[in-house]
Amino acid sequence: MGKVFTISEGLENLGAMRTGGQGSVYKGRRTGTIYSAIKLLPTPILTEDENNKNYINFQNEVAKLQKVNEQPNPHVVKILSWGLTDSSSFPFIEMEYIEGPDLCDLLNQPHEPVFTLKELIKVADQLAGALAHCHRVGVKHGDIKSNNVKYNVHTGNYVLLDFGLAVLTDEQRRSSMRNAGAIEFMAPEQHEGYMLPQTDVYSYGVVLYELLTGQVPFPLNGNGETARNSVMLAHLESAVSDPLMKRGLNMPADWSVEKKAHEMQVPEWLLEVISKCLEKDPQKRYANGIELQEAVVNGTLQVTESRYTKQQEVLSTSALQTENERLQAQLLQHQQAEDEVQKKLSSLQSIALEAGGVYNPNKGVYERNKAIVFLPKRLFLGIAGAGLLFMLLFVFSFFNKNEGNDTNVALTKPYRSPYIYFKKPYNYDSVARARAAAIVKPKEPGVYKQPIVKAKKWQKKKRKKFLGIF
Repeated sequence: MGKVFTISEGLENLGAMRTGGQGSVYKGRRTGTIYSAIKLLPTPILTEDENNKNYINFQNEVAKLQKVNEQPNPHVVKILSWGLTDSSSFPFIEMEYIEGPDLCDLLNQPHEPVFTLKELIKVADQLAGALAHCHRVGVKHGDIKSNNVKYNVHTGNYVLLDFGLAVLTDEQRRSSMRNAGAIEFMAPEQHEGYMLPQTDVYSYGVVLYELLTGQVPFPLNGNGETARNSVMLAHLESAVSDPLMKRGLNMPADWSVEKKAHEMQVPEWLLEVISKCLEKDPQKRYANGIELQEAVVNGTLQVTESRYTKQQEVLSTSALQTENERLQAQLLQHQQAEDEVQKKLSSLQSIALEAGGVYNPNKGVYERNKAIVFLPKRLFLGIAGAGLLFMLLFVFSFFNKNEGNDTNVALTKPYRSPYIYFKKPYNYDSVARARAAAIVKPKEPGVYKQPIVKAKKWQKKKRKKFLGIF
C-alpha cells in the first residue's frame, strides 16, 4: 500500500483504515514491524503559535489525554505520540495498533446476531472499567460506539479506541458531530454539542443494548438528512423498546430450545444498568464512569450471590432424597468398616490370650504375663539343639561301647596258640579222690592191680615221650 501523504518524520503512512466526519484513521509504521493507528483530525492548524486558539486547545486536550497513559489500563488504547502532519498541518494522534475485529463486526456473519450473556457481561465490565479510568483523570471520550471498541485477539480483552473527539473544542465537536455517522450512539445533549461524563454513559448504554438485542435502540435508515433528524428526535423524545422482546426475536434459529431459554435469563441488574444509562435527562444517569463501574461490579456480585441462593432454594424433594440415600450408603459403609475392625480386634484378643497375655483394665490394653518366662527364639533353639545332640551321642555310645575292644576278628587262617598243651582227663579233683577213698571195696588182688600197673606203664611211656621231646 503506497503512501498517501507524509504524517511526520519517522512515521510511515500505510493508508487509510477508516474515514468519517470526525476524522480518518490511518495505519502507520515506525522502524521495522512496529505498527500504529493514526487518528487524523479534520480541523487544520495553520500555525503552531500560542496565539492560535485551535493549537492551544489541541495542546491542552492532548495533555489531558496523556494522563490516561500515566497508569496504563488494559482496556484503553495507549497514546504513543501527537503532533501536526508535515504536509498539511492537520493535527494527529498516534495510538497503539490493536489487531482484531471491531465490536460491531462480531454481530455480523459468521458470528451470532446477538452476544451470549457470558460475553455481554464481560464487555459490560471491561468497557465500564475503561470509562472509569478515563473519567478518573478527567478525560471524556465523546465517541463511544461499537466500532470504536476492538477485540484484541492476542489478549482476549476489549479495548476502547479513538480519542479523536476528546481533543476538540465544543464548537469543533458540534460541527463534527453534525456530519458524523455515529448519530445512533449520541446522547440527546450531544446533538447540541455538549459533552458531559454522562454523555459517555449514554453511549455505553446504547452499545450494551446493541449487543443484547442485535440492534441499536434507534436505527438509522438511510443517510439522508431526514433519516438523521428522525434518529436525533427519537433520542430526545422516544422511549426505548423492551430489550428482552427484541432479544427473543433476533436469537439465532440454530440455537436449541434449552440454550434460548438460558440466554433469555438476562440478569435484572443488567437491564437496570442499561435502562438507567439510556435516560434522556443526564442527571438521571450514572454521574460518571466510576459510578457506572461500581453498579456493574455490584451487579455481578449480586448474580453470584443470588445464583447460590437459588441453588439452595431450588433443591427439590428428589434431590434431598438422593442426598439422603447417599449419606445412608456412606453410613452403611462406615458401619461395615467398624464391624471389620471389631472382628480383627477380637481375633487379636484371642491370640493375645493364647500367648499368655493379661488384660489391664486400667490401661485398656493387653500386657505380658510376668509369671511366664519367655525365652528368646534363638536361645530356645540353641538349648533344644544341644539337648538333641546330647541324646544322639548317648544312644550312639550305648550301642557302640565295645566296638573299640572287639577281638572277634574274622581270620582267613587257622589260629595257632603260642602255648603247648595236652588234652587229658582232669584227675586232680581232691573232692572226687576223697569220695573214692571213702568207698570200701573188697580186695580183688588180681583184678585190681592189673589196671594200676598198666596205668603206671602208660604214664612212664608218656613221660618218656614228653622228656624225649625236650
